[in-house]
Amino acid sequence: MQIKRIFTESRAVSPVIGVILMVAITVILAAVIGTFVLGLGDQVGDTAPQASFTFDYDGQTELTITHESGAQIDGDLVTIAGNVNVTDAGDANKWSSLGSDTISAGESVVVQDDTASDGFENGDTVRVVWTSESGSNSATLQRWTYNA
Repeated sequence: MQIKRIFTESRAVSPVIGVILMVAITVILAAVIGTFVLGLGDQVGDTAPQASFTFDYDGQTELTITHESGAQIDGDLVTIAGNVNVTDAGDANKWSSLGSDTISAGESVVVQDDTASDGFENGDTVRVVWTSESGSNSATLQRWTYNA
C-alpha cells in the first residue's frame, strides 16, 4: 500500500475552476453593491398600491370619492388633485385631512369643485394620486372627468 504517496499528494481543485469561482463571486458582489450605490434598492418598496375608486357627483357641487376595493392605503400618501377645493390648508387635498388615516374599502370623502358655486364644468378632471413615503414615486390611482 503506498501510504507515503497518499500523504505527499499535492493535487487540489483545478486552477481553472478556482478562477471561474473568483470571477463569479466578484460579479455578484459588484451587482449587489452597485444596486445599493445607485439607489435602486430603496425603490423596491415604492410600488403603487392596487386600489379601485368610484366617483359619485350630485350634479351640483359635491363629488363623493369611494374606495371600492384593493389594498389599504395610508391616507397621508393620497391626495385629491384637479378642480377641487379643500378648505384644510395644512394638508391641502390629502385624504387623511378629509377622512381617515387609513383608506379601506368602503371609505369615502366628499370634495367640492374649485368654484364651490357653479359645480363642475365640462372637462373638469379629479384624480386620486398616491405618492410614496420617500416622495420619489407617484401614481394616479383613479381619474374622473366631468362630461356634461
